[in-house]
Amino acid sequence: MWELKERVVIVTGGARGIGQTYVRAFMEAEARVVIADIDMAAAQELLSEFSEERHNILYLPVDVTDFESCQRMVEKVWEKWQRVDVLVNNAALYATLSRKPFYEITDAEWDRVMAVNLKGMFFCAKAVFPRMAERNYGKIINVSSTTIFRGSPFFLHYVTSKAGVVGFTRALAREVGDYGIRVNAIAPGLTVTGENEKVSQADRFAKAIADRCLKRHQFPEDLVGTVLFLSSPHSDFITGQVITVDGGANMP
Repeated sequence: MWELKERVVIVTGGARGIGQTYVRAFMEAEARVVIADIDMAAAQELLSEFSEERHNILYLPVDVTDFESCQRMVEKVWEKWQRVDVLVNNAALYATLSRKPFYEITDAEWDRVMAVNLKGMFFCAKAVFPRMAERNYGKIINVSSTTIFRGSPFFLHYVTSKAGVVGFTRALAREVGDYGIRVNAIAPGLTVTGENEKVSQADRFAKAIADRCLKRHQFPEDLVGTVLFLSSPHSDFITGQVITVDGGANMP
């Protein structure tokens, strides 16, 4: 259906949360999938689900805040499969952050969030660009957040980083279109993952449901169709766009 068979897909932050849902979906679509994550234990646990398909899945420990680490990842992928078709820039700090007034956010915490959530995308895109340009084809999918539309308070570092993703997506799409590379973003709403509950209390989930046209929780599986579509040939004439997936809570 998605025409992704044997296409090579890198999912950063793919070992846990929404990222592992993307990995499972790409494997089901018969793509070749790279779990790019610093959490080796979680990645190995996810790999165990695909014991009969290990030839189509690869785990690489990657620190997205280190450009050389991102470059090594891409070169290892190229050595194995001689192509890189899709990059899903999913790695981000969220569940480990605490909500607080902006004046209580330390310099170190601000810099760390920007390094992972924004600079990490820059480094990964920079690393895959030569290989995608060589084949005159590629898809880069960046993960933003619907918090940018509401200006969610007490999370200034996170919201700012995710707003930056939109500008990054649009500017990069302008630069790489001549190389056959499409760049888009997805903005999920508050999603039930098991990890998000650590930073968002029950009343926040209840309010999210009340604000939606579709009155229910959002789950990682609700994002899969959009990510697969943006990765597939069916979206080859779409670039520089932000697609909101939140049950109709925001209509930017």
